[in-house]
Amino acid sequence: MIKRFPNFQNKKILILGLGLLGRGLKDAIFFAEKGADVTVTDLKTKEQLKSTVDQLQPYSIKYSLGGHKESDILAADLIIRNAGIPKKSPYLHLAAKHKISVDMDESLFAEYCPCPIIGVTGTRGKSTTTTLIGHMLKRIWENDKRKVYLAGNLQGEATLPLIDKVTKNDLVVLELSSWQLQGFGAKKISPHVAVFTNVFPDHLNSYKTMREYIDDKKLIFASQKKTDYCVINAENNYTRNIREEIRSRVTSFYKTDVPKSWRPKLIGEHNLENIAAAMAVGKIFDFKKEQLHESLCEFAGLEHRLELVTMVNDIAFINDTTSTTPVSGRLALNAVNRPIILLAGGATKNLNLTEFARAIIKKARAVLLLEGTATDELEKKIKKYGGSNLIVGRFNNLEVAVKHAYGISLPGDTVLLSPGCASFGMFINEFDRGQQFKKIVKQLR
Repeated sequence: MIKRFPNFQNKKILILGLGLLGRGLKDAIFFAEKGADVTVTDLKTKEQLKSTVDQLQPYSIKYSLGGHKESDILAADLIIRNAGIPKKSPYLHLAAKHKISVDMDESLFAEYCPCPIIGVTGTRGKSTTTTLIGHMLKRIWENDKRKVYLAGNLQGEATLPLIDKVTKNDLVVLELSSWQLQGFGAKKISPHVAVFTNVFPDHLNSYKTMREYIDDKKLIFASQKKTDYCVINAENNYTRNIREEIRSRVTSFYKTDVPKSWRPKLIGEHNLENIAAAMAVGKIFDFKKEQLHESLCEFAGLEHRLELVTMVNDIAFINDTTSTTPVSGRLALNAVNRPIILLAGGATKNLNLTEFARAIIKKARAVLLLEGTATDELEKKIKKYGGSNLIVGRFNNLEVAVKHAYGISLPGDTVLLSPGCASFGMFINEFDRGQQFKKIVKQLR
C-alpha cells in the first residue's frame, strides 16, 4: 500500500547541514515550496556558503550559519539531517532526547515512494554503476508511460523533490553512501533491488573501525524481503563474506560476465565490475543480451572519473579527482596504458597508502605531490619502496603543479590527476579539485 506524503504546511523544518553539493539546497527549496517554515543551519559561514545561499534568495528561509544552535534543534518539528552530520552528533542526541523527528532526504523519500527503488552502494563504483543502470533502463525500459529517475548521492542531485514526480509505474535509481543508508536503517527499509559494488577501507577518519563502516553499508539489504533482489560482487573479499547474511534473492556478478567481444567505452578493468553489476540488474528485468550490449557499451563515463579532459600536443590530461582512496588511485594507474605523470596526495582518511605507493613506483614515470595531511606519509612510502627518483616535488598550488607536469611531459604521455587522498585543505571538495584541474588544463597551449 502506498503511503500518502505528509503535509508540511506551516511545519518548522530544520535543514541540518546545507553543504555545497546541491542536495541541501534542493531540500530547503522543496520544503519552502511546501509552505513550511524553513531554517537552515551549517557549520560553514554565510561567506563560505555564498554560492548556495544566493540561490535561496527567492525563498523565505531563516539562516543560522557558522555553527549549530541548540535553540534551532529544540524549535524544529522535523530535522532533515545532511549525510555529513555524524550519527553521534550531540545535536542529534539532543533531538532524540526531546523526541524531535530526524530524517534524511533519501529515506524520507523512500518511505513514501510509490514505485520500486534500485539502490546502489559500495566503496568504489557507486556513481558509475548507478548511472550505468539508469542509462540502461532509459534506453531499454523507459517509454511514454513509465520513467526512470536518478538521484541520491550523485553530485548535485536531491532525492526528496522527486516525490512530486514519480508514479507507481516508474523506477528510481539511487546512489547511497554509508551515511545515507543510516536513514534507511533507522526506518528499517531497504531498496527493492540492492546493488553492492564492493568494499574497501575508506572513511576511517569518520568511522572508528571497518566493521562500523561495513555495518552501515549492509543496511542496503538488511530490511529486504524474500521477494526483493540483492546484486553483489562475488570477487571482493568483503562482499563475498557477507553474502550469507542476505535474505532476499541473491545474484552474484563477476568481471568475466562481460563478454570479451564487447568493447565498452569505459576504460579500466575495474569498470568491468561496474558493467557486470548493471548487467545483473538488466537480467532481473529480463533484458536481452543484445539490448545490454548496446546500452552498456555506449556509456562513456562520468565527469571527474577517469575523464579525458583534452589532448595537448599528444599529451592526454585525465581528471580522476574522485579518487579519494589509495585503492582508487591504484585502479586509475592500472587503467591508463600510456606513460603517466601523476598528480597525487592530499588530505588523510587514515588509510594505508602502501599499495598506492607501490603502484606509483610500478606505473608512473613521475609523481607531483599535492600538499595535505596524507602527503608526508605518501612521500615516505614512495621513498621507502625505491621511488625517490620519481618525486618531482611538492606543490600547494594546483596550477603550478599542472603546468610543471605539462613541462616535463613528452608526446604520448598522460598527465593523470588521481590523488588517492581526500581534498580538504587546498580545495572545497573533490569536485572543486577536478573543476580547477580542468580549467587549468584547457588554458594550456
